[in-house]
Amino acid sequence: MSGTDRRMLAKSQAEGTEEGAGPAVILVEPQLGENIGTVARAMLNHGLTDLRLVNPRDGWPNEKAVSASAGATLVLDQARVYESTKDAIADLQKVYATTARPRYMVKTVLTAREAATEMRAHAQVGRGVGILFGPERTGLVNDDIALADTIITIPLNPGFSSLNLAQCVLLVAHEWFQAGYEGPERQLYTGNSRPATKEELVNLFEHLELELDATGFYTSEEKRPSMVRNIRNMLQRAHMTEQEVRTLHGVIAALVGRRKDGGPVKGH
Repeated sequence: MSGTDRRMLAKSQAEGTEEGAGPAVILVEPQLGENIGTVARAMLNHGLTDLRLVNPRDGWPNEKAVSASAGATLVLDQARVYESTKDAIADLQKVYATTARPRYMVKTVLTAREAATEMRAHAQVGRGVGILFGPERTGLVNDDIALADTIITIPLNPGFSSLNLAQCVLLVAHEWFQAGYEGPERQLYTGNSRPATKEELVNLFEHLELELDATGFYTSEEKRPSMVRNIRNMLQRAHMTEQEVRTLHGVIAALVGRRKDGGPVKGH
């Protein structure tokens, strides 16, 4: 359960998710309960809860699925079982089929990333969307793929493109989630401090430069401006917090104090 906010998990279990909020994941004749459990885990990682099972080989419910799900029981508890693929997709308007093998059918083939964008567009106008995943050993048969509107393929090393069932679901679900992600692409965690202001950084630069001048660090007046710029750029790349700037002021002051007291300063 690493990385799980249990309060948010409890909230999602109490409230569920909005109907139609994400595509149905349809496992056609899955073989192992453990694989169904890891699929449920991958689904809940990405906010998907509509799991449909077509003739699971070892029956349903399955205790091995529960233990392998790492707590994704919200998905397993509401999973539905069907006798055929056509029954499992009967209420849907758009169905995608995943396959790594060429099927020589006249169908649109999309990468998982492009399919995710298209699926979100369908979902936004209220169309029911589902994704077919085949059995672990053989994948989907052509008769199942014929029921789908579009084929999803995942670009992988052509010399070794084999995925297990949960990996395949995880990759497609991740693209779905990313297509709707609105959070920051990059952020700096600063703990209890805040990013340093430019004024605080300039004060640090000037403090350091003053003491470097006093030590004779700048041996060439001609090169001094470029050396100052290089040091400033180096420190800028650290994206320091206000606390880190104060710490470096203290480090400089401590080194200066040792020098004035006649103590050794390493590196000089």
